[in-house]
Amino acid sequence: MPQPPDTRPADTGVIHDIGYRGYTGPRLGRAYATRSLFTQSLRAAYGLGRSGKSKVLPMLLLGVVTVPAMIFVAAAVALHRDELPVEYAGYLSSLGLVVSIFLAAQAPVLLSRDLRYHTVPLYFSRPITRADYVRAKFAAMACAQFLLMAAPLVVLYAGALLSGMDFGHNTGQFLYGLAAAVLYALVPTSVALVIAASTPRRGFGVAAIMGYLAVSSVIAAIAVGISNPGPGGSDAAQWTALISPNGLVEALVNEVFDLGSGIDRRHAPGGLGTLVFALVAVAMVAGSYRLLLRRYSRV
Repeated sequence: MPQPPDTRPADTGVIHDIGYRGYTGPRLGRAYATRSLFTQSLRAAYGLGRSGKSKVLPMLLLGVVTVPAMIFVAAAVALHRDELPVEYAGYLSSLGLVVSIFLAAQAPVLLSRDLRYHTVPLYFSRPITRADYVRAKFAAMACAQFLLMAAPLVVLYAGALLSGMDFGHNTGQFLYGLAAAVLYALVPTSVALVIAASTPRRGFGVAAIMGYLAVSSVIAAIAVGISNPGPGGSDAAQWTALISPNGLVEALVNEVFDLGSGIDRRHAPGGLGTLVFALVAVAMVAGSYRLLLRRYSRV
């Protein structure tokens, strides 16, 4: 005989309680995430938390900028001089090549690698916004550059005070040097970050940053040199420093702090020139930051 149809309800599944619970702890939010990104990026600029070979170049450059400062202090002490043989801000002017190498090597580490490995969308899946990302990366690279420039200044200042040199004079010169370090940390850095953000290829970023910073500095130096064989060149040639971020900062610092002897040669041509150089520096930093915001608005 045929069996009657089974009228029992079909088994549609069973829900098992395996212990999943919602997160009830503190939520630190955007500010904490942005600070964490800043800290991680600053450490990455010096190779901290990365492989051993990543630390070689930044630490080598740190040694390159500080060892000559130690030598200047030792020479001044050995010769019983009343002041250092170099101005603080003037010492930074001689480090243009080091600034270019550091920015060319480390700016792509902070930006180009994220673009190449498509990790930027992962950052934006967190509470941070695109503006937070740009702000953290910009601040990290600027702070890394400032630390590089401030290290030899601290060596010069500490050496001068420990050897009994005039406190007031060296403190004033040290503050001038810190102001110059801030400008070096903002103007060339902003341009380097824009170039690094334009390509996901780290090698292309390194070549482009180094090419622009080095070539523009050489062109400005040649223009000053051929305009007049004497120190400083002509005022007309000093305007060529506007094409070079390093030259722009050097000329502005020399004019504002009345420097220019010894190592320094460039200067802003007069009061109007100083105003123009300052406005160009502000426009370069602000414009670069806006370009970074626009670049990551499309990522």
